[in-house]
Amino acid sequence: MIWDFQFHLPTRIEFGNGKVQELASRVRELGGEKVLLVTDQGIVKSGILQKVTDILKNGSIDFVVYDQVKPNPRDVDCMDAYRLAKEAGVDLLIGLGGGSSMDTAKAVGTLLTHSGEIKDWYGLNALERPISPLICIPTTAGTGSEITFFSVVTDTQTKLKMNILDIRVAPKIALLDPELTVTLPPHVTASTGMDALTHAIEAYTCTISEPITDALALYAIDLIVQYLPTAVQEGSNIEARKNMLAASLIAGIAFGNSDVGGVHCMAEALGGLYDTPHGVANSMLLPYVFEYNIPADVEKHAVVAQRLGASRDGKSALETALEGVELLKKLAETVQIPKMKDLGNVNPTDFSYLAEAATQNVSAPSNPRKASKEDYLQLFQKAFEGA
Repeated sequence: MIWDFQFHLPTRIEFGNGKVQELASRVRELGGEKVLLVTDQGIVKSGILQKVTDILKNGSIDFVVYDQVKPNPRDVDCMDAYRLAKEAGVDLLIGLGGGSSMDTAKAVGTLLTHSGEIKDWYGLNALERPISPLICIPTTAGTGSEITFFSVVTDTQTKLKMNILDIRVAPKIALLDPELTVTLPPHVTASTGMDALTHAIEAYTCTISEPITDALALYAIDLIVQYLPTAVQEGSNIEARKNMLAASLIAGIAFGNSDVGGVHCMAEALGGLYDTPHGVANSMLLPYVFEYNIPADVEKHAVVAQRLGASRDGKSALETALEGVELLKKLAETVQIPKMKDLGNVNPTDFSYLAEAATQNVSAPSNPRKASKEDYLQLFQKAFEGA
């Protein structure tokens, strides 16, 4: 744990049932005169987009909609949304949906104030000024993108996930309304919930964790362990939905000020090549990277294992930590996350390429245990075999 740290939270958080009803007034508060609402077809089909556009219309807010966001947002789609925004004279953005919609909105906001192409702004602190004002409205409980300082975009030429990492991409306001998450299908609830769990665990165990992020991460783990199975099995349970949305938010604040590690390095490589849903990729890899990392900090991994349900009575920290590996596998099985081999499109002949991509990830240095290409290769093989 680092005891010389900074902690940022530039986004104003508004959380509660019905919060989305305040959207029009928040747009006016930020001075928005022409809005681009960025979302995806799932939100359109669920009826959530109609609900949100009705709020904007009733509030006399002028807006246009980009509803073609895809999972693992692609640079070409971000450019399409940017061209729409530029032609319409947009000065404020709304990201509505999961992390893909919110990351796309961040990318569009970057281009509106910087121009050029998405690839021009990849990297750490590369921006020259803040992005256009952005309001994020998450409809999944997983990514935490509504309060993070980065946008993850798939480069369609290299098939790598790239990052705009800069506090200036942070949304101005995050409106979190648990009622918007009740229509989320069970499999998406499961994968996004496991994504949030990965955020929390990696924020706590990575090399640049600090006291505030540790406290947030552990509380997020507690909430996810308690409420994720119920949210998956009883989608209309508003208590479970509320707590999962809070857990996702809290985990997002944690890893946004700390970092992630090897799980994300591998998952982003997998998602870039195969378009694997990010939460599914994280969930499939989490137990294996967790096990690999235990020697780097046995005590911290034992603490996580206890939060997952492991007992410490009469056992060493190592024994407790190893029990955590099995508990992670069991939780993924409980919420019906598929096995890597069952995805059907993952080819072991690609593992060398994926392992190399993992080593090049911006978060690779934050993994608690140094991992080489060979280490990542073995982890991919182990996860694929389900060993």
